Amino acid sequence: MSALITGVAEAERNTLALADERAQFTWAELDALLNRAVNGLLELDLGAERRVAVFAPNSAESAAAYIAILLAGASSVPVNFHLTTDELVYILNDSAARVLFVGEETADVGLAAAAKCGVSQVIGWRCAPRGGLTAWEDFLANAAETSPPEHMRPLPHLHYTSGTTGKPKATQTPPVYFPPAETIDRYIAAQRERVALLPKGVGLAVGPLYHTGPLTMVRALAGGAPLVTMQSFDPENALKLIERHKVANSVMVPTHFQRLLALPEDVRARYDVSSVKRLAHTGAACPRDAKQRMIDWFGPVLVEAYGGTEAGTTAAITSEEWLRKPGSVGKAAAPFEAVIIGDGGQPLGANEVGVLYFRDTTGRGIIYHNDPEKTAAAHIAPGVFTLGEMGYFDEEGYIFITDRVSDMVVSGGVNLYPAEVEHVLLLHADVQDVAVIGVPNAEMGEELKALVVPRDLNAPPSADELNQFCRAHLAGYKCPRSYEFFADIGRNAMGKVNKRELRRPYWPTERTIGG
Repeated sequence: MSALITGVAEAERNTLALADERAQFTWAELDALLNRAVNGLLELDLGAERRVAVFAPNSAESAAAYIAILLAGASSVPVNFHLTTDELVYILNDSAARVLFVGEETADVGLAAAAKCGVSQVIGWRCAPRGGLTAWEDFLANAAETSPPEHMRPLPHLHYTSGTTGKPKATQTPPVYFPPAETIDRYIAAQRERVALLPKGVGLAVGPLYHTGPLTMVRALAGGAPLVTMQSFDPENALKLIERHKVANSVMVPTHFQRLLALPEDVRARYDVSSVKRLAHTGAACPRDAKQRMIDWFGPVLVEAYGGTEAGTTAAITSEEWLRKPGSVGKAAAPFEAVIIGDGGQPLGANEVGVLYFRDTTGRGIIYHNDPEKTAAAHIAPGVFTLGEMGYFDEEGYIFITDRVSDMVVSGGVNLYPAEVEHVLLLHADVQDVAVIGVPNAEMGEELKALVVPRDLNAPPSADELNQFCRAHLAGYKCPRSYEFFADIGRNAMGKVNKRELRRPYWPTERTIGG
């Protein structure tokens, strides 16, 4: 019996622990599966960094793989399953991952990337046989079912975000989300304590597990909270699962809200959502109307978490607080303190707009893996960092976001970096210059638009041609949704372009970001 199940009451060991659309496991079944998965991993060469990448859509197996990696004293690398072969190669090399988990949808790309960077162990679930691929079932069958050792130190995930210079940047899960522990059994005990603070019941993971928010639900599973995962989000199916499993907790982004609210009223009324006691949302600014309608529907169960992968939750607000302070992302959450800095580097007072910084009272701040320059650039003092947004706090300390310092675009809760796309489009023979900006999207909040200066304004490349070119180099979700052609994009003598001015004509108000 492993540390995972020792905290589960005897009467609950044959109840639901983990499920997706095609499979489900009781706590006893999950315990047996994880024993084999952990023992199997311990037999592999995980390298000095002990990193294992997971490159697959949501499934019961992908959730189990994340927990098995954790219980094996290894560090998982959650990888966006839309990436191209070369994008995956970069992450495998940079992370020093020695093992790769894939699903049927990602097996071919995963095997191609693994071959390019010398990753010899690729394990896949629900996959047709392929050369170089070890079937998940065989991986488990060849491992012992005995309880694995629990003396190893648990290691945080290594997350990748798109980089402003075209290469993804890595950051370990911060202590706010992954409290340090000396051994696996102590980590599991700490997770049980955290889960005890949540409403008791099933969690529903609707977003991809490579995102920090949904991945918190996998760690909650390790602490005894049952989990149901969706491979892809379908709004009515989400309501069905909430009703069927009496879901108590979930994590969503505003795009999920928009899609739920877009369902016909009679469809929404068909399902009982009264079991939901906590609906966390994060990843992007939520339009006020959408949030109000969700509270009207689900009740005051929404909890907004503002922060970043690098830092964790830096501010939070309940439904009751938000109804009193509409538009706010809440007060700073421990161990952080909010600081607003003006153009001259001076701290500002209440209701004065400047760059939003957070002081980490532990002194840690944020850390980018293998990138001391980016780490230093995010700080103005030790432990005082910015996530790249502007705003103010009111007399009560409630924070309001007004703009974004960087060019980053948030679409459906996913961070997109225009520079990465610009680097690709500038490789096209018919593109002389380009600026990629964020413009409104009713469902996603924002979407990318490319403002292109062609080499020949009278014979520009077509939007389809540029889109195909972009998709040959980048995952589809990173590519612009639209293209416009201009004689000039207004670069100054220093070669800089004012993205805010370029965005302004496309937005209905002075605010030129979504939310």
